[in-house]
Amino acid sequence: MFDIAFSEMLIIAVIALLVIGPEKLPKVAKTVGHLLGKAQRYVSDVKSEINREMEIDELRKLQAEMQTAARKVEGDVQTTLRDTEADLNKSVKSIEDDIAELESSKPASVATVNSNTQSPPKAEEPAPAQPVGPAPKVEAK
Repeated sequence: MFDIAFSEMLIIAVIALLVIGPEKLPKVAKTVGHLLGKAQRYVSDVKSEINREMEIDELRKLQAEMQTAARKVEGDVQTTLRDTEADLNKSVKSIEDDIAELESSKPASVATVNSNTQSPPKAEEPAPAQPVGPAPKVEAK
């Protein structure tokens, strides 16, 4: 705080001894010590409060930066999703158009194919299968 050397403090003590007197000097020194202690505590409290305020300001700036970055990422994701949705909708529309085109040309070609082919003869149904396993035992009397 103040830059006071030992020699300067000694000069102040001698002057105080002469001005105040030896009887009151201890009481005055004690009072001055208390006042200096209070002043130091006050200065340290002010410093810590300033440091807290600076940290709070830094945290607010960091919070604002994070919110801005989050909004940007959200916007980018939404834009990408919209673009992807548009591409998918175009693909679906194209596939639906192709299916509709195939279905519209299908009945004519299917009728031609059905009239040119004959149905295959029906095969006889196979006889029911016999159970597989050991033959039943017959007891002789």
